[in-house]
Amino acid sequence: MNLCCIGHNFQYEMEKVCRLFIPFEKIIVSYEMVDSGDFAVTKICENHIYASVSINNCLIESSSDLNDGFSERDAEREIAALLFECFVKLTSYSPKWGIVTGIRPARLYSAVVKELGNEKLAKEFFKEKFFVSDEKISLCEETHLGESKIIKLSESDSFSLYISIPFCPTRCSYCSFVSHAVEKADHLIPVYVDYLCKEIEQTALIAKTNNLKLKTVYMGGGTPTTLDAEQLRVVLGKVKECFDLSDLLEFTVEAGRPDTITEEKLIAIKECGATRISINPQTMNDTVLGIIGRAHTAQQTIDAFQLARKVGFDNINMDLIAGLPGDTVESFKYTVEQLLSLDPESITVHSLSMKRSSRMNISGDFPEIEAGKIADEMVSYARKTLSEKGVLPYYMYRQSKTVGNLENVGYAKEGKECLYNVFIMDETHTILACGASAVTKLREPDGNYIERIFNFKYPYEYINRFDEMMLRKNGINEFYKKYGKIGEVPNV
Repeated sequence: MNLCCIGHNFQYEMEKVCRLFIPFEKIIVSYEMVDSGDFAVTKICENHIYASVSINNCLIESSSDLNDGFSERDAEREIAALLFECFVKLTSYSPKWGIVTGIRPARLYSAVVKELGNEKLAKEFFKEKFFVSDEKISLCEETHLGESKIIKLSESDSFSLYISIPFCPTRCSYCSFVSHAVEKADHLIPVYVDYLCKEIEQTALIAKTNNLKLKTVYMGGGTPTTLDAEQLRVVLGKVKECFDLSDLLEFTVEAGRPDTITEEKLIAIKECGATRISINPQTMNDTVLGIIGRAHTAQQTIDAFQLARKVGFDNINMDLIAGLPGDTVESFKYTVEQLLSLDPESITVHSLSMKRSSRMNISGDFPEIEAGKIADEMVSYARKTLSEKGVLPYYMYRQSKTVGNLENVGYAKEGKECLYNVFIMDETHTILACGASAVTKLREPDGNYIERIFNFKYPYEYINRFDEMMLRKNGINEFYKKYGKIGEVPNV
């Protein structure tokens, strides 16, 4: 599709609106009129705005005038709204998030509440200006309340620690994370663990020097339980040895794939101080598990969960995904009911997001709009059913090219929310990150400035260029020299 942006520089936002309806079609942006083939036109001339969309020779047009004294933000929003309305009329499909395309809708809602002074006006604004449905406005409101309570637990000198284990038993067909199947990368794991422990040790020194207080630890991946029990003890033990845990509120390990979970590993995780784990079936439908490349059964999920309870874990999260290929509304409902029967403390409901690097997208199997409508029915059912059981939404984020333009939501029983999830999504405080593909995110104490330091993506690169990467992490000390309270700065 040709996207014509005339008289304005809002092409990025216009392209995002187009992607709500044609997520994988190539979009060619131009700054003059192109009216051949499929095209969309957005135009601003003085205070007059115009939008049109033509697909398969069917043309829809819309126009309006901007109020006097309009701001650039007003103009961008209004022309995005016109473009959105053209697509809705042409496709008879209205995404429930309207023109809200950002990662953090609850954060946007919070900002609008603050700007307008109360929630009633914020709700009206979301509905009338952003075209967000009542259902999603309600989700924003509830999530905003849950997040706000958790954000208050952070202080100006707080930070969280993220540890990356970028290995999995097999690669799921929908996955685009930097993770390596163990059959190809097994030989890298022992040396990776050695270097990871070095980085953890140095990162602890940096945190101590800069007078930072550790609030949460999160080991993710990949699948951390691709490590054996002894390797888990080494890495988690290094955290316990090097960091001051006196202010720690939460310690999460993603146990992840049920086929990697053993009693020995769970005992190691618990004895090293983890207070929360995640066991992630994604679906309890064995046929769907086979389609997406998960080499385990629903029964293995149940067995792994019961084993975790036996070992003594009283805070367990379970992930599921709406919109998986081969799944139906009925089998998704069965998955929700099965998870509720296990009675986990939290359930995270993801919506399928297809990335360019995933096998399913490359093979052309990405769900179309109808699949998005099915996924929407799934997530609506999950919210209603979980909420009725007292498992309430507390954090939310969105990804691009998500089936149905939907969201990912964490639900939890009261007091069992994952603090780390909120801290990282809200950018509440600094995240010091260790391991391949990990990203350290530095937040200015008592301010909003964010700075990032990237580790090398791939394990072999992380290992071979370790010293070079650690030099980058001196940037943490430089950041706190400028923005924080600093002691004597070591070189790492």
